[in-house]
Amino acid sequence: MAKDIEIEAPKTAAPAEGQRQQVQVDTSKTHAAYANFCRVTGTPEELIIDFGLNTQPMGVPTDPIEITERIVMNYFTAKRMMAALQMSLQRHESAFGVLETDVQKRVVPGMRK
Repeated sequence: MAKDIEIEAPKTAAPAEGQRQQVQVDTSKTHAAYANFCRVTGTPEELIIDFGLNTQPMGVPTDPIEITERIVMNYFTAKRMMAALQMSLQRHESAFGVLETDVQKRVVPGMRK
């Protein structure tokens, strides 16, 4: 079961002690897409994250990677997103083990297709 992690905008007034404000979210126009590639760039004011599908994930791709989604956000939102992603990854790794991001370290010697 997926656990939602919300990145909330700063509140102008503090909630009463012991209360947590809930942010209403409308998902009726949500577009879901799969990405195995992302590129992060930015300006002094904004962070730009491009997402796409790399159809040649092993080695350097010979075909261009088509960027299908671009998210632009301020650095404050990016920092809150980073914290939410860290928390989510820590939960996943504590349940399922460490995620190895180096593909070469995940390859099992002697395994052939």
